[in-house]
Amino acid sequence: MAEYRIHNADIHLREDCTDEDLIDVIEGSRIYIPCIYVVNKIDQMTEYEIADLESLPNYCPISAHTEENLTNLLEMVWDQLRMIRVYTKPKGQLPDSEEPVVLAKDATVEQFCKKIHKGLIKDLKFALVWGTSVKHNPQKVGKDHVLHDQDVIQIVKR
Repeated sequence: MAEYRIHNADIHLREDCTDEDLIDVIEGSRIYIPCIYVVNKIDQMTEYEIADLESLPNYCPISAHTEENLTNLLEMVWDQLRMIRVYTKPKGQLPDSEEPVVLAKDATVEQFCKKIHKGLIKDLKFALVWGTSVKHNPQKVGKDHVLHDQDVIQIVKR
């Protein structure tokens, strides 16, 4: 620890770590990001081989040929990336379900507005939201409302 100019420290490890893991954290040279192990061609594997894969964390078995389990993979990607899809709804029209606005999980209406245009938040009167983040569809919400995945939002300006 002296070579890292740490002469007196109490180190508490809350998980099983190797020496290299500790050095990586101290140096800040590596950033650990989540990953998904995607195993293809499960239609050609035996049940025994698939059972061996169960020990992998965050694994998703798929078959690109038969398109088996692709929707599960897509949902797993959204969960692991901690991203949400928010759809826009212009006044008097149907929601645009083709191109969602992608935001970080727990994003607010204010962050949504800033993603669309940095000046939009100044003109925000309220927003109408449809989806799982509200009790009633639609519900009038303010700028601090937390959006959920696949919510639909309509911005009402002053």
